[in-house]
Amino acid sequence: MERTLVLVRHGQSEWNLKNLFTGWKDPDLTEQGVTEALAAGEKLNSLGFKFDTAFTSELIRAQRTCQMILDGVGQSELNTIRDVALNERDYGDLAGLNKDDARKKWGDEQVHIWRRSYDIPPPGGESLKDTAARTLPYYITDILPQVMSGKTVLVAAHGNSLRSLVMVLDGLSSKEITSVNLGTGVPMIYKLNSDTSVKSKEIL
Repeated sequence: MERTLVLVRHGQSEWNLKNLFTGWKDPDLTEQGVTEALAAGEKLNSLGFKFDTAFTSELIRAQRTCQMILDGVGQSELNTIRDVALNERDYGDLAGLNKDDARKKWGDEQVHIWRRSYDIPPPGGESLKDTAARTLPYYITDILPQVMSGKTVLVAAHGNSLRSLVMVLDGLSSKEITSVNLGTGVPMIYKLNSDTSVKSKEIL
């Protein structure tokens, strides 16, 4: 039985391009982001991927990436489940601010702590630990059972919601995950064993 989970961070967004903290704000993809999402679909199609279920967040950049991937593998009408549990980390008071301006206001070290620590949230926002606290239960209750039943599942989401999953799948510590960056529009293919552990991982 093949138990396949494909994780993809959305393509570049307009606020990625402008170097803004995004979080739960809802900018669309840039032209480059569209190209990245289409390329992800083409790569998966070239490997013969067909999905049984797709999951994405409540944010347009992830939803469009998900749809373009499904279009690319010839499954435009596939049932897609949207849930806020897969949303990007909430950056609180930092959302919408230019990262360089935030450094000027709070200092390099403080902004670095907010961005890269595991459990220290920015003002009014979430830490990666907080993000994992909503993403992982959803993965366990809704996504994992589909994978374990032998289905091929697509999850198109965000850098931090997916890092929460990668941390568990790859067996990384809270310190190790802080240095992990996920490329935009890059599919990560996990094959799982019958005990839910990772059999193999491939990054396209």
